[in-house]
Amino acid sequence: MKDKIGLLINPQKPKALEIGKRLLRWGAEKGVSFLAPPHEAAVLGIPGAEDEDWKEQVRFAVVLGGDGTFLRAARYVLGNDIPLYGINVGRLGFLASGDPNQAEKDIETILEGRFFTQRRQLLKGTVFRKDAMVHEVYALNDLVVTKGAFARVITLEISVGQRPLSLMTGDGLILSTPTGSTGYALSAGGPIIPPHVPCMLLVPICAHTLYARPMVFGGDDLIRVIPRGDHRDMMLTQDGQLGYELLPGDQICASLAKEKSVSIILLPDRDYYDLLLEKFQWGQNVIE
Repeated sequence: MKDKIGLLINPQKPKALEIGKRLLRWGAEKGVSFLAPPHEAAVLGIPGAEDEDWKEQVRFAVVLGGDGTFLRAARYVLGNDIPLYGINVGRLGFLASGDPNQAEKDIETILEGRFFTQRRQLLKGTVFRKDAMVHEVYALNDLVVTKGAFARVITLEISVGQRPLSLMTGDGLILSTPTGSTGYALSAGGPIIPPHVPCMLLVPICAHTLYARPMVFGGDDLIRVIPRGDHRDMMLTQDGQLGYELLPGDQICASLAKEKSVSIILLPDRDYYDLLLEKFQWGQNVIE
């Protein structure tokens, strides 16, 4: 029976630990039961539950940390219907957007049923080497094909379905979901795409041409990327957190995942456009 609130924290952030312990005290007073996986439980000094038991007992999960913590939490619950509510103790806080000062109030609001969930699309990436699949990964933000530490460009053959699109030379490229459009893709010159739009974004990284521009593809498109040449210092990164070595001739296929997604909890008075106004200070006068 799913009767507990999951607690996922970044133990490297003292403020996350402080809020976690505060929520445990509040929960004990209010009769609200929190459950943490083994590592978080050990840090908080409470009994925990093994991963599969945790996923079977949790109604929704509170994520204490920044957007990086939220991305890790999304991978942790992948394949399980466990909505996530992020409380931000990081910097920007586009995914973990809750206010730490009103964490208890927000959880009460969720427990009262005054919330809605939004399904966030994932990218599914597969890497084939000599016709054998060597990696299958899912990303909430982005998959990035990039060169290594040396100041040497790489050449990437890009196709949409079976149709050749470009032979691009540069530092790499970003394949992003709408959720990830406010992350690395934005820094590389990509557009902001609201999360409900079913599409995929391709953004070149420092392309060695004047004509390489970000492109938006449909929800059913399949992007294929093949590194050409003899450059062997290349990586595929998953949400900026996990990396996989790439070799010349590997085929990276990316599309929006059909069978998996992540649910994010949103409160009635705080939607995506409110976040844009707050985080990017749109509509605010900068001159007094």
